[in-house]
Amino acid sequence: MSIVYETIYILRPDLGEEQVEQAITKYQNFLTEQGAENIEIQNRGKRRLAYEIKKHRDGIYVQMNYTGGGAAIAPMERAMRLSEEVIRYLTIKQDLPEETAEEAEEAVPVSA
Repeated sequence: MSIVYETIYILRPDLGEEQVEQAITKYQNFLTEQGAENIEIQNRGKRRLAYEIKKHRDGIYVQMNYTGGGAAIAPMERAMRLSEEVIRYLTIKQDLPEETAEEAEEAVPVSA
């Protein structure tokens, strides 16, 4: 059964554009090798952090949405933890509402 996951990770702000692209490609390939599908990547760019992480006040945010089994997550997060360029990461399972057409029709009020 495929489940939808979202992983957000923050890269060091001092990385160059090419290094950021290499990191994004590395984790995208990692997920593909682990059997993940429908991988969507959004580079959110450099943003101010809410608090200092590893002596950094800014970070480059990257969001990945993908479907697959949960087996790919632990090895990817281990690689992120050991990586010098990733300063923080978080993976969550998406709970997508499975609303049928009948339920959608019931939710719409009918005016007489």
